[in-house]
Amino acid sequence: MAATASFDPKSVLKLDGYLEPFIPAIAHRHERFQKWKDAIDQYEGGYEKFTRGFDKMGFNVKESGEIVYREWAPNATEANLIGDFNQWNRMSHPLKKNEFGVWEITLPPKAPGVCAIPHDSKVKISMITPSGARIERIPAWIQRVTQDLAFSPAYEGRFWNPSTPEKYQFKNPRPPQPRAIRIYEAHVGISTSEHRVGTYKEFTQYTLPRIHALGYNTIQLMAIMEHPYYASFGYQVTSFFAASSRYGTPEELRELIDTAHGMGITVLLDVVHSHACKNVLDGLNAFDGSDHQYFHEGSKGRHELWDSRLFNYANHEVLRFLLSNLRFYMEEYKFDGFRFDGVTSMMYVHHGIGTGFSGGYPDYFGPGADEEAIVYLMLANDAMHTLYPSVITIAEDVSGMPLLCISVSQGGIGFDYRLSMAIPDMWIKLLKHKTDDEWDMGNIVHTLTDRRYGEKSVAYAESHDQALVGDKTLAFWLMDKEMYTHMSDLTPMTPIIARGLSLHKMIRLLVHSLGGEGYLNFEGNEFGHPEWLDFPREGNNNSFQHARRQWNIVDDQNLRYRYLNDFDAAINHLEEEHKWLSAPQAYVSLKHGGDKMIAYERSGLLFVFNFHPTKSFTDYRIGVDEAGEYHIILTSDEKKFGGFENVSCGGKFTTTPMEWNGRKNWLQIYIPSRTCVVLGK
Repeated sequence: MAATASFDPKSVLKLDGYLEPFIPAIAHRHERFQKWKDAIDQYEGGYEKFTRGFDKMGFNVKESGEIVYREWAPNATEANLIGDFNQWNRMSHPLKKNEFGVWEITLPPKAPGVCAIPHDSKVKISMITPSGARIERIPAWIQRVTQDLAFSPAYEGRFWNPSTPEKYQFKNPRPPQPRAIRIYEAHVGISTSEHRVGTYKEFTQYTLPRIHALGYNTIQLMAIMEHPYYASFGYQVTSFFAASSRYGTPEELRELIDTAHGMGITVLLDVVHSHACKNVLDGLNAFDGSDHQYFHEGSKGRHELWDSRLFNYANHEVLRFLLSNLRFYMEEYKFDGFRFDGVTSMMYVHHGIGTGFSGGYPDYFGPGADEEAIVYLMLANDAMHTLYPSVITIAEDVSGMPLLCISVSQGGIGFDYRLSMAIPDMWIKLLKHKTDDEWDMGNIVHTLTDRRYGEKSVAYAESHDQALVGDKTLAFWLMDKEMYTHMSDLTPMTPIIARGLSLHKMIRLLVHSLGGEGYLNFEGNEFGHPEWLDFPREGNNNSFQHARRQWNIVDDQNLRYRYLNDFDAAINHLEEEHKWLSAPQAYVSLKHGGDKMIAYERSGLLFVFNFHPTKSFTDYRIGVDEAGEYHIILTSDEKKFGGFENVSCGGKFTTTPMEWNGRKNWLQIYIPSRTCVVLGK
């Protein structure tokens, strides 16, 4: 997206005329954004300098070996740097405070090029508050923290400064921004079949080749920012600049991203700027002894459902911290963009708690909107797109906020994509509460195509949310306990397994080709991973049983999981060839409630789905706009995808020049029960 220009209200009305009454509100938030941007330009040297706070704050090492350490802690009256390097002496290394509340100390080198603080040794800042109390904290900008659960759940800060030979050197350039994103949502820790935490090294060696073979061009990495509670799935962050040490070292994460780039894969970070863990000893909470340093004080600074702290996005130093956090991951780790978590919680003062969004525009621009947070998101998107034109940003928003994915210069919030969160909810509701003959084709199509004009959406049938404990993967909803007994080709194909395999394939192709301008799959679901996700915790006796991916079942050539895996790969590779995600939205010519049929055209292809549980149709007439000879280029019924081969690839179908279902031509096909086909010319 382009850098900011002056805002023209007419550009908003071209997108959506219903926004006319809300132009003053849209203009007001844009004015607030512009004021911040002007201040950053005037006082901080623009985005380029302001977003490189990590070059000034925290630990910075010069070539001479000199270390400069700075920390913003305005409430503290005294501060000392302590650690292994000075035997935790609380007096020997005092810091000096400037008028902005930033403390500073310079540590001369022990010898030329040799730092006074050894690499990977423990450090803390010890402070005195106005009441005279001594508090000790992990530096806020620390780049590595480690946890020894045998000793304490609290993290310990470490001075990360590897020697030049130990520093990872990037070998591959960033891949160009994908034409359309096919996202593989992954968690490094669960990416092993073993009952333990997986590592960056293992992910690089074993999981990246799988993702590449499946045809995904983007990886979204979860739970990278350091979080003390593994079961939080990475959403309770304590150290924002520290990549999680559970999985390995910062250099090993750099290697993972560089290796992905070498495969042409874009890597996004699941970034959590919506809230922070309330931990005091190893987090940002009460960092300088006050309630209001990084966060709002009182109830405004607390999320009652998440039991966490909420940032004060109107504070200059908080903006420096958060914007620099984004820049840090782009610059230091070479991430290619971000999926912003909890955007709904950020954009509304009620955080979406107990609120149903009707789609009425006053919900978005009235007193419920949190303008400070919205302006932060505008700054974040504008800064990243200005500094890195190929960056990708995705918003996790359930509210349907208008202009979320419109550039800031046009009055929008500036994201590239939004997650289509209504789609997975629809599938779960159908599988939980409706029999197959109660499925409403019109409602399914409406949910898949209901998106804001000019704003790109990422469609998905299920993400990590749907697989968490208390719910189940789509495959497990479809096949349940029979997955334990009848997923082998050596056992009979039961009606439940046949239905499950068919619907799993149909749902994924339908969502992929009709639901958006991007597609997302959560790790393991491509092959119908059974059961659910549950991290080790007290309630399950710290079991890893459900906190891993059972790659062995998809690799076993006797098991039917491989059919789902291969069909998923076939969809991705067909999309790469025919580019439907970057084509205009599909034209749906058929959504027949009685026949349970859906047909649509997109990117020159004709997609036909028969969701009927029992009826197959011979010579079923389908409307199509472009005349000519069509061939089946993909079908879920192929034997290699676990089908019955009643339909196979290559069959020819010639159009008849007569209007049908609003299209200029029609053709007739045989379409068996619970089967989908894609026809191309």
